[in-house]
Amino acid sequence: MECIILDNTTDYDGSQISSLWAYNLADVQSDSIIAFRGGCDVKIEHMIDLEDKKQGDMIFSTDMVHFIIEHFDSTDLKLVYARQRLFTAIVKEILSEYRSDILRKGDDLFVDDKKLTVSIASTSAVSQKIHFGINVVHDHYGSFEDLGLGSDDVPLVMEYIARLYYNEFIDIEKDLRKSRPLDVI
Repeated sequence: MECIILDNTTDYDGSQISSLWAYNLADVQSDSIIAFRGGCDVKIEHMIDLEDKKQGDMIFSTDMVHFIIEHFDSTDLKLVYARQRLFTAIVKEILSEYRSDILRKGDDLFVDDKKLTVSIASTSAVSQKIHFGINVVHDHYGSFEDLGLGSDDVPLVMEYIARLYYNEFIDIEKDLRKSRPLDVI
């Protein structure tokens, strides 16, 4: 697995959820998590959540931290949703260090009853993909500002989250190689 933190501002428009985005961006041909900061404006043609699409919802923010995760070991939709929930739990764990009353409902995080994050998971013929975004600044939704975090804190928190997910999967891979299967009776 590779962990990449982009230094440059990159806006998220929904196209980054397509398979092999990491390969096109940085020649990454393995499982990966890529973190970056930028705006968010998902056009209807890139919306994966059919409920959002039917309701004509907008997914927009001028400043977010984004995580794009890709796994190649399966195209199982249930597994990618489990991984999305694991990632959400990791983010909550880290952000709770700054504010203890963050609430998780499924794959969403809330602060002061305001939605703090957006997330989607899906599969393609070759991989599983997750997008997870956290508002840095937002007038109507929860944001890093509500957690007492300033703009200078964003790169460190972004990297901390990405590295913790990366380390979790490195640790899982190690566990897989030391566990024996149950004997067949």
